[in-house]
Amino acid sequence: MPDIHAARRERAQQQITDAGADAALITVAQNVRYLTGLASSNAALLLPASGTGLLATDSRYALAARRDCPDLELVIERFIEPGLAGQMVGRGLRTVAIEAHEMTVERHADLAARTEGVALIPFGRKIEQLRTVKDASELELLAAACRISGQAVADVLPLIRPGMTERAVAAALDARMAALGADRPAFDTIVASGPNGAIPHHSPTDRPLRRGELVTMDFGAAYAGYHADMTRTVALGEPAGWQQEIYELVAAAQRAGIEAARPGADVADVDAAARDLIRDAGHGEHFQHGLGHGVGLAVHEAPTIGYGRTGKLAERVPVTIEPGVYLPGRGGVRIEDVLVVGTGGPSLLTTTTRDLLVLLPGDRTWPPPTT
Repeated sequence: MPDIHAARRERAQQQITDAGADAALITVAQNVRYLTGLASSNAALLLPASGTGLLATDSRYALAARRDCPDLELVIERFIEPGLAGQMVGRGLRTVAIEAHEMTVERHADLAARTEGVALIPFGRKIEQLRTVKDASELELLAAACRISGQAVADVLPLIRPGMTERAVAAALDARMAALGADRPAFDTIVASGPNGAIPHHSPTDRPLRRGELVTMDFGAAYAGYHADMTRTVALGEPAGWQQEIYELVAAAQRAGIEAARPGADVADVDAAARDLIRDAGHGEHFQHGLGHGVGLAVHEAPTIGYGRTGKLAERVPVTIEPGVYLPGRGGVRIEDVLVVGTGGPSLLTTTTRDLLVLLPGDRTWPPPTT
C-alpha cells in the first residue's frame, strides 16, 4: 500500500513543518511501520519536511524494505542511528525533531555527539496523534483481528472445566487464535480464576479452575500489525448471588460507556458514564483503572479514556470500553470490547455475547457465544 503510506508521510511532513524542523527522526517501531509499511525491530525513518524519506534498517529486513518501500531511499546498516546521524550532517540539516519519549538519555547523548551543529528538538507524540484516527484499510485489519479473537473464545469455552488450569486456558486461547490466522497474541493472555479475578492484570498460573468460580479471560489477536483486545468473564457452574450482582453491574456500566462514546465526547465524561454507575452501587473503590484506550498498531494507544484525562473522541477512532469490579479475596468481573466511534453511534468490532455465560461441566446445552 505505497500510496497509503505516502499520504501518511505527507501529513507527517506538515507536522514537521509546523514544528519548525528541517526533518524528523522517527524511531518508534509502530510509527515507522505506520509511515512506511515496514515491520521491523530495528528501523528508523529520517523524514524531511519535504521530499523523499530515508529508511534505515539492517540486513535482516533488507528484502522486505526493498519490496514494501519502493518510494523511499534505503540505507542498510547494522547500526542504524549512527548511520542516520551521518546523513543528517551530510545533508546539512539544521534542526531535526526526535521522538524524545522513546529515545533513551544514552542514545540521545550519542546522537547529539555525532550530529554537532544539528539542533535536536522534541517532536512529541505527533505520529501517535496521526495514528489515532484510522483509515478504512486499518479498520478492516482491526476488524479481522477482532473476529479471530471472538471465534477463538467461542471455540475454547466448551473446553473449560473444573481442574483445568489458568495456564492451560490461556494456552488454548493462544493456540486457537494462531490456528485462526493470528500472527501472535496481541499481549500476554490473562486468565484469572476465583480470587485471582480481583487482580486486573493477573498472570495465569497452574491454579486449577473450580466449580462455583468466575473466570476472567483478557486476550486478543494481532493480525497484520493490528491488535484486538477483549475480555470476557464466565461462571463455572451456577453463579452465586454476589457474582451475578457484580456481573450485571459491570455489564450496565459497559453499556453506559459504549453509549457515551460519541464523536466530540470528552474522554473523562465517557469514563464517568460508566464509573458513576459503579460508584453509586457502592463499588467505586473496586474500579480503579481507566475505562478504555485506543487500539491499533499498539494494543494501548491514544486516546486514553479515564478520569482526569483530557481530549475528545473523534469519528473512526477505535477504543476499548472495559469496566471492572474487583473484590479482594473473592474475585472480579471485567467485560471489554472494541468499538469504532462514529456519528451514527458506536460500531462494535467484538461481537461475542456479553451476557453472563454459565459453563456447566458435562452439559453442552448451554448456548455458545455468537460471533
